Amino acid sequence: MSNKIATREAYGKALAELAKENENVVVLDADLSKSTKTADFKAVSPERFFNMGIAEANMMGVAAGLSTCGKIPFVSTFAMFAAGRAFEQIRNSICYPKLNVKVCATHAGLTVGEDGASHQTVEDLSLMRSIPNMKVFQPCDAKQTEEIIKAVYSIEGPCYVRLGRLGVENVYDENYKFEFGKGNVLKKGSKVAIIASGLMVQESLKASELLNFVPTIIDIPTIKPIDKKLIIETAKTHDVIVTVEEHNIYGGLGSAVSEVLAPEGIACRQYMLGMQDTFGRSGKPKDLLDYYGLDAKHIAEKIQEIAE
Repeated sequence: MSNKIATREAYGKALAELAKENENVVVLDADLSKSTKTADFKAVSPERFFNMGIAEANMMGVAAGLSTCGKIPFVSTFAMFAAGRAFEQIRNSICYPKLNVKVCATHAGLTVGEDGASHQTVEDLSLMRSIPNMKVFQPCDAKQTEEIIKAVYSIEGPCYVRLGRLGVENVYDENYKFEFGKGNVLKKGSKVAIIASGLMVQESLKASELLNFVPTIIDIPTIKPIDKKLIIETAKTHDVIVTVEEHNIYGGLGSAVSEVLAPEGIACRQYMLGMQDTFGRSGKPKDLLDYYGLDAKHIAEKIQEIAE
């Protein structure tokens, strides 16, 4: 793991490449293109870039309309304003008619940092997962982001991609190929399986080096539809599953895993590490992960305690 790159940066580069592939790809942004990195698309195709101003609900409606005319809209703003402020438009104007709109929200989760609780979206996965017809993704690094953006471009129908502000280490090399709806086993161990998504994948990998045993580590880039087969197989071969997410434990990755396992009756305990039904606060990303117990050190301590 090296060369820290934010998933939002990889998103901007992937969009710029899509601009060259298909003239029907259009991008809408709510006056945040330098932060969301959609400015990379604007640089190569300004005539297909639309700055909608600070009017996120209207932006979603416009994107829905464009999709009915054969365009493939990628819509971006901060996750708080996409999943939060524009929820009703995403639900009723995009997902209900199952329109081909790609909502790619940046600055998700706790590691927005100094912007504080008002901008630290720890509920967006829950909101987007709950809408029928919506597919939900969370890449952990630059290469996976690139692959997911190419995938959602090809997938017909509504998609939500959760992207981060913070630079993160590479997990995957250039040979990685994303498989829709599939998780990836990054490390094969025994007894305890860590299931993570987004930048918690890197923290979980670091945490595994601090343990006195080898856990299994699984990356889940597709939150919905989730890889049920892999989760059930993991539960059958491990004593404990620990989900780790930069999101509220209610409605996110942990909930998605428990929804898979609840009907199965498998003797495998599950623990959820994440935001424990609380808002964030202003601070440096590293300090916030430490404060909320979501850095490698605290993850390792909790898993060691669970394993014993």
